[in-house]
Amino acid sequence: MKWENLTLLDSYKKLQEAAVVDVKAVMAGENGAKRVKEYCVPMSNGMVYNFASKQVDDDILAILQEFADEAELTEKYAALYNGEVINTGEKRLVLHQLCRGQLGDDVIADGMNKREFYVSQQKRAAEFANKVHAGEITNEAGEKFTTVCQIGIGGGDLGPRALYLALEGWAKVNNTLKMEAKFISNVDPDDATAVLAQLDIAHTIFVMVSKSGTTLETLTNGAFVENAIKKAGLDPAKHMIAVTSATSPLANNPMYLDAFYMDDYIGGRYSSSSMVGGAILSLAFGPEVFAAILDGAAAEDAKAKEKDIRKNPAMLDALIGVYERNVLGYGMTAVLPYSQAMSRFPAHLQQLDMESNGKSVNRFGEPIDYVTGPVIFGEPGTNGQHSFYQLLHQGTDVIPLQFIGFKNNQMDNDVLIEDTTSQQKLSANVAAQIVAFACGKDDDNKNKYFAGGRPSSIIVADKLTPETLGAILAHFENKVMFQGFAWNINSFDQEGVQLGKILAKAVLAQNTDGALTEYSKLLSIF
Repeated sequence: MKWENLTLLDSYKKLQEAAVVDVKAVMAGENGAKRVKEYCVPMSNGMVYNFASKQVDDDILAILQEFADEAELTEKYAALYNGEVINTGEKRLVLHQLCRGQLGDDVIADGMNKREFYVSQQKRAAEFANKVHAGEITNEAGEKFTTVCQIGIGGGDLGPRALYLALEGWAKVNNTLKMEAKFISNVDPDDATAVLAQLDIAHTIFVMVSKSGTTLETLTNGAFVENAIKKAGLDPAKHMIAVTSATSPLANNPMYLDAFYMDDYIGGRYSSSSMVGGAILSLAFGPEVFAAILDGAAAEDAKAKEKDIRKNPAMLDALIGVYERNVLGYGMTAVLPYSQAMSRFPAHLQQLDMESNGKSVNRFGEPIDYVTGPVIFGEPGTNGQHSFYQLLHQGTDVIPLQFIGFKNNQMDNDVLIEDTTSQQKLSANVAAQIVAFACGKDDDNKNKYFAGGRPSSIIVADKLTPETLGAILAHFENKVMFQGFAWNINSFDQEGVQLGKILAKAVLAQNTDGALTEYSKLLSIF
């Protein structure tokens, strides 16, 4: 298996020489209707990935298949899930998919079967959650906990929060919301204060999430919460659990009711499938719902093994993205879920994508001479339409778009207004936007002229459920993974976040000089 830079691949040179597809032309009239039917890849749980409005045709797709084969993308995926050291920066395995299912060989590390280890933690969290729900684990007064609050940042917050919010409404109408969930992440004291003001602390169980047990923001917020618990006349040790590694200071610590473990082989932004998501989601929704999320993700992980890009939606999505970034020169991608429940999903994908593939050296630490990860941003539709779509439609930059749409609302509540339901209006907006971006509109009044030719894809599901949510999560995780392989970079470390942390500690220790000293004075830190 070869790990080579993008520019050394013959198939990449073919992509550079291939004729560019005119989206506006191919999406017009009956040709467009034909593309919508043909350029569609099945996903799990009845979902589809439709790429009709992307700048590809059969010729480009053939070259992308050559690229996938030449870059050995599925072989590298197999190496990852079979336990090779894929994270070269930290010399670690990469095993988040193993939390969801056994894709290949047994992975033995640290003297244990890692699949068995992850399953054992899922079982422990399930048993703990069931005892909390049954009133077998209670507060000091013997009363049931009614709320769970996660204390974490980055991967300890963004993914789990996005998943919780995505299913909160669904859980309410399906009578599976066991406990309301809240999140404290920012070290800004106003964040913790505002969240704590919403809580009945006596009936809240707090989940402290830090793999290392040394994350400054999380430890600070943990101490903030402990202080609030004590002020309420309560014992923090009866109100807090930890999610951490078995070797961290939080493990086997009498300050916590219990601790649930992850390991160094699961990066924070990939950790929603681990106990980072498992503990709080099992408490909030019940272990069965968390298991359903994992099942949905596992089904997409299995599809990602396919060598044929027309049967592998995550790899096809990734390759089209590489083509857009490196050949067509597009520097940003907008993620646009047409579901209010997915309001925080774009924020999660910002970290997932930009922390993973925001790299300028290859996996061997050598500088590269091509661009890598795009800027990711987004907002739920139709809110985004009344915000930044102006720039997307008529701005000077062409920005590829990734829509996510659902045929039905998840709360089974709608109303007929002017002969159509709200869900129909929402879905009509998705369809209209895709065609508007692709085909544009001619007008003699240049203020009303739409150039069109703006590429997009869409994932369509019947309804936002635990299974479809898990599948969407895995789709994007695997897309990011395949793009990292294509760019020959390490998508699984994040050294770019470390320098700021080091300098912040220097400021707090009053060990500064130059500009850092002056900015410290400007901000009145001391």
